[in-house]
Amino acid sequence: MSDPTDQRAGSGGVLVLAGTPIGRVDDASPRLVAELARADVVAAEDTRRLRRLATELGVELSGQVVSYFEGNEQQRTPRLLESLEAGQRVLLVTDAGMPSVSDPGYRLVAAAVEADVPVTAVPGPSAVLTALAVSGLPVDRFCFEGFAPRKAGERARRFADLADEQRTMVFFESPHRTAATLASMAEAWGADRRGAVARELTKTYEEVVRGPLADLAAWAEGGVRGEVTLVVEGAAPASAVGTDPAGLRATVAAREDEGMSRKDAIKDVARLAGLPKREVYDVVHARGEDEPEEGTR
Repeated sequence: MSDPTDQRAGSGGVLVLAGTPIGRVDDASPRLVAELARADVVAAEDTRRLRRLATELGVELSGQVVSYFEGNEQQRTPRLLESLEAGQRVLLVTDAGMPSVSDPGYRLVAAAVEADVPVTAVPGPSAVLTALAVSGLPVDRFCFEGFAPRKAGERARRFADLADEQRTMVFFESPHRTAATLASMAEAWGADRRGAVARELTKTYEEVVRGPLADLAAWAEGGVRGEVTLVVEGAAPASAVGTDPAGLRATVAAREDEGMSRKDAIKDVARLAGLPKREVYDVVHARGEDEPEEGTR
């Protein structure tokens, strides 16, 4: 089967978005190697890192290499579009992961689409999906929220807007702001809301710390290093937790089946149901009138 985005003599250009390793260089795909070698223009977030990657992969860059980062993205996009319209194959790479995902790329993709230039991608590593997969949190529905606002007030307002978000949420964060962001999340969504901190994914010192947001915030106070991705469970639907005894017991049991301790499950269900922990504890440990005595049938 022919490649519909393959560049032919006399045809228009092609924009190729290529995923690069987020840690281990041997995660690079054979297609990335091939595209680096054949591109007429390689637009890179950091040209030094690009050349280092090419050296590690044993690739000779025959095309023109240009920088394309947040600071020059707006002014360089028209020039790259000119190259595309002139029939050149432009490869866009960022420091790690997929272009356009909290990285440069959106402007160029939008401009190429508007100009009817073909856009394709070389799938590759993604910190968003990797962190989500190893978080231990529900993955059937999720959303990516990028970086949280740096200022405390703006961050609090953003998290307040997400208070009813039921999908698992994924965030990027810088290591020196991780503790403050986790503390803000705990304040906005509850200290017992489950989360995971994934740092240095696929690298030598990879670490995934899981637990309630308050515990994660306390852990992060000790200092966090490396690339950080945060994963937080979504809010439970209002109707998901009934306040009748049978519903409370069933929900606690379901949390325990997911791997939570009974103590944490009771705290979580109490929060979701808007009840005191002691009340949920008493319900869970009480024997229903229709339950047999221990040792009887």
